[in-house]
Amino acid sequence: MKAEYINPFLESARMVIEQMVQVRPSTGQLALKDIKFADNHVWIQIGLTGQMTGDIVFGLSETVALRMISAMMGGFVMTEIDEIGRSAISELGNMISGNASTMLYNQGVHVDITPPRMVDFSHFNAKRALTVPLIMDGIGEMEIQVLIA
Repeated sequence: MKAEYINPFLESARMVIEQMVQVRPSTGQLALKDIKFADNHVWIQIGLTGQMTGDIVFGLSETVALRMISAMMGGFVMTEIDEIGRSAISELGNMISGNASTMLYNQGVHVDITPPRMVDFSHFNAKRALTVPLIMDGIGEMEIQVLIA
């Protein structure tokens, strides 16, 4: 697993979040960690196929997800993650991954992405992932996990 695989996702996440949520995230410490999926979190999985195969997983607490969804909805306060909220947060993951796949393509790595899925990771098989948190002032953290086969 190479650290450079995550860089296009970080760059894309910073651009998309700044545009959609109006916050410029900073990057936390890159680490190879055992995967631990916490309750009361939203997990968005996007599959990768082509020269890179695996998954990108965006994990954030429900509280952070609600703050991000509210910001994406022009400040309308969301109190629960309903169908519109699930669609909005999934689309955020899709935009980040789509931009990152274009960046990878421009670097000579051909990769396609699958549609985003909000998932329950109680039966997820992967053991370790390259992870990095994105820290958003006033909103919280979103962790990007790269699981490359």
